[in-house]
Amino acid sequence: MSIDKTLFRLIAGSFATGVTVVTTGRAGAYHGMTASSFASLSLDPSYVLVCIDRQAETLPMLQDTGAFNVNILTEEQEELSRQFAIKQSPQAHGLEGVDYSLGKTGLPVLKGCLAYFECRIAQQFDGGDHIIFVGEVLDGGLVVDAAPLAYYRGVYRRLAQ
Repeated sequence: MSIDKTLFRLIAGSFATGVTVVTTGRAGAYHGMTASSFASLSLDPSYVLVCIDRQAETLPMLQDTGAFNVNILTEEQEELSRQFAIKQSPQAHGLEGVDYSLGKTGLPVLKGCLAYFECRIAQQFDGGDHIIFVGEVLDGGLVVDAAPLAYYRGVYRRLAQ
């Protein structure tokens, strides 16, 4: 017996999360996608995990590159999150018009993000309709001192001061 999918989504949505944009690619073909299924996993070794939908346009590029960045968004970056959450054509997830710089691993770090991790794929696992990627953190940084963007019960939220 399995839980009703609608109930599952409602329960899972009751867990407030931060919002990230995962970036990957190669010169001239960088992509990003919004991901709230992200967590720190291990301090030693330094690992994070991110879960990517099997239907995501960015998935093949991430697997081909073997590396990704996790950009943790500020509450001022809600529109950026929405931009990368839209499921349209593969071009919808390109970084044209998005302000970024390349990190030490050569992948995009979004300007104005709260913080970021630069990762190499260490492992990947079957996660049903998602693939679970464990990223070995190679570098990272704190970018701005700002409030994070949060997501709760299907709505973007801001933390009360």
